[in-house]
Amino acid sequence: MTSTNTRIMKIFDIYILKNLLLATLFIALVLTFIIFLTQSLRFLEIVINAGSSGNAFWVLTSLALPRFFEVILPLSVMASTLFLYNKMSIDSELIAMRATGYSSFSLATPAIILGFGITVILWITTMWIAPKSLAQMQTMRTALKTEFSNFLFKEGVFNAVGNGLTVYIREKAEDGTLSGMMIHDTRETNTPPTTILAKRGIMIANEDGHQVIVFDGSRQSFSPKSGILQKLAFDQYTIDLPENGPARERWAEPDERTIFELLNPDPNNPRDIESAREFGVEIHRRITGPLLALAFPLIALSIFLLGPTDRRGQSKKIGLAIFATMIVQGVYLATFNMARNHDSGIILMYILPIAPIGLSLFALSSYSVNLRRKFLYPQKGITP
Repeated sequence: MTSTNTRIMKIFDIYILKNLLLATLFIALVLTFIIFLTQSLRFLEIVINAGSSGNAFWVLTSLALPRFFEVILPLSVMASTLFLYNKMSIDSELIAMRATGYSSFSLATPAIILGFGITVILWITTMWIAPKSLAQMQTMRTALKTEFSNFLFKEGVFNAVGNGLTVYIREKAEDGTLSGMMIHDTRETNTPPTTILAKRGIMIANEDGHQVIVFDGSRQSFSPKSGILQKLAFDQYTIDLPENGPARERWAEPDERTIFELLNPDPNNPRDIESAREFGVEIHRRITGPLLALAFPLIALSIFLLGPTDRRGQSKKIGLAIFATMIVQGVYLATFNMARNHDSGIILMYILPIAPIGLSLFALSSYSVNLRRKFLYPQKGITP
């Protein structure tokens, strides 16, 4: 009889785990699609202005998705847990399983397994996949904005580049070389306008922004007050592009670095040294954040499975579970911001996911059931 019950329980475990996994995948796909649509609006204008292909748009938007999995997956497993266990309650499946010897902890085991599996996946994602993806996305955005800047310079027309800067190009080669250039600059209000004529030029990007370097030309300026035309011949001359031009080369933010890069900042980079605390906080976030994928379903189950079962549904318990998870998620985000300035924030980042996990496991355990039976239900034959 014991072996038969064991086989039945294994079948039930597989049944619950399978349906939980399917529901989690479905909800995650829906949330991912919504995020995909919202993120795509950010990149659509960049891709169109740069004259790039549709593939660049899809790749750029897809690269932005992994960093959102840390929020999508915990919420998905929580929502699927509530949905499935509520459905099983309405269909009296939970009652039938309890009749075969299932305890609250046994009923929660499939969700615990799934939550732990997603936690491991999120650890891998946040430690390496998401930072790599985000860094590649930023690099691609910079390249597209550079293409956009080159795209602004059309052949045979006067191109207005920002306020007060007009560029004329006779010909633009495939490698980006600009030939037959005339640049009229009226950006400096305290000095006379200048006109630059050059045989050729190129566009470059450096840490200070984007610039156009012209060769073999002359710089002319006319002062109405003195009536003198000043002319200067040059072999090379540099013109800074306006601030609303393409993005400059970027310093890699903490969320763009893998765990190995966070642990080993560049000692020769002053900004890396100044950002040592930000790196540390980011490391703690990547350790604690994925634990929410285990904490959320446990919070939901500790509320849903304990107490009386109502076949008409558990709307109050579902509402309470959703409220509790939203509070934990919101406070966790607040403690992450707090951790940038106070060590107490780092401590709270660990407490917020670990405490609900520990308390929920205790509440679902047989030891907790015995305590509640002893102190809350002392009458014989009444179980919590």
